[in-house]
Amino acid sequence: MISLEDIKLPPHNLDAEKGAICGILMENELMYICEGITLIPEDFYNKEHAFIYKAIKDLRTARKTIDVLTVADQLGRDDKLDVVGGTDYLYEISSFLLSFTGADEYVKIVKEKSILRNILKTCQKIIGDVYDQKDTFEVLQTIEKRIFDLTQNNLSETVHSIKEILDKRVEEYMEMVDNPDKLMNSKVHSWYFGLDDLLGGFKPWELIIVAARPSMGKTAFAINVLEKMAVEQKRSVAMFSLEMASEQIVDRILSMVARIPMYKITKWNLDSEDFSNMGEAMETLSGSKIFIDDKWSSTIPQLKSKIRRLKIKESLDLVIVDYLQLMSGASTWYSWNRVQEIGEISRWLKELARELEIPIIALSQLSREVEKRVDKKPQLSDLRESGAIEQDADAVLMLHREDYYDPDTDKKWLTDICLRKNRNGPIGEVELYFEKEIMKFSELPSKKKTDGTY
Repeated sequence: MISLEDIKLPPHNLDAEKGAICGILMENELMYICEGITLIPEDFYNKEHAFIYKAIKDLRTARKTIDVLTVADQLGRDDKLDVVGGTDYLYEISSFLLSFTGADEYVKIVKEKSILRNILKTCQKIIGDVYDQKDTFEVLQTIEKRIFDLTQNNLSETVHSIKEILDKRVEEYMEMVDNPDKLMNSKVHSWYFGLDDLLGGFKPWELIIVAARPSMGKTAFAINVLEKMAVEQKRSVAMFSLEMASEQIVDRILSMVARIPMYKITKWNLDSEDFSNMGEAMETLSGSKIFIDDKWSSTIPQLKSKIRRLKIKESLDLVIVDYLQLMSGASTWYSWNRVQEIGEISRWLKELARELEIPIIALSQLSREVEKRVDKKPQLSDLRESGAIEQDADAVLMLHREDYYDPDTDKKWLTDICLRKNRNGPIGEVELYFEKEIMKFSELPSKKKTDGTY
């Protein structure tokens, strides 16, 4: 065990501080991560680094570009340029990293070391309180206050008056009236008009659950949404698949876009017309912003890091995770309690959606209870392994194909998209036509809108 006498310097990591500053200079959007964890100049152990970061924050507040020249100019205005070592040191620190990869981790290390230093200072003060030999009750009260202050200083300010919130929202309300087209472009839509009428599009900070029994087409539905957003809306979409290889996902997307039956691709049975159509589809898809990760061993921390990096580099508009029950939690404590582990995963996904302000669609399996009922349409209670999924989700979509259970039904090839939960709107059902050969969902002709409105 390390005693206080053994500690010569407070916790710090100068390389992480350099890496964090260099990362911001390389990619200004890293400030999004800094703001998310409330990184302040005082979190830097090196005073020169603290001055540099303060200049960066001032530039960020003024909505100016952050680079060596602008930071040097800001430091000059603050009479701190010579203190930090001039432009020579700024150029030196700007070349500290060979690539941007890992810069977000350096930011977190800087914050963690700062928290540890604050803990150390608080402990030292508590020891001093004890040696002062004051009234025991008074000492306990002082210790309680010091610990409370410590936790408050390391938490971002999340409590706001209604006036503060309204002042911010009034600008957004005015934007809705003055620039409706701009507002429409800021939304992410499924491009299925009936569904978008109910949901109002996929909004930032929302967790959307798409659940179904096996063979209902939940992965196919997610890939359809991915293709519509990336190709038709020119949005940036990432899919993290723990079930299918990236090549299989790409094959499905190609099958939809080129309208080539999936079996012809899997059996390598393509004719010249198919190959021509596939070439056109590949050209279209190559220009889209679709990102696929198929690492089957993904855990919460790994997925979290990947999504954050993509958000910084590619301004992600949507994330799809396939699927919840194949993920692993961050703690080994849950290994014997799958219900609590799934609950931890869904809560984390919700928190990440709010932190990065992007919608996250997570696929989920339903329990076998569906099969035991006469009416096979799924209900919220059928969500497998955790009621926490229902609580955390902003919207829950459940897929149901009647022809899967009844081959003689008059609803052949139709899929019911059942909106069972909608935190900010109505619930209801939408029918989509499912072309099984190319795994494509389409709206029925009578449901389509031709004017592009919602």
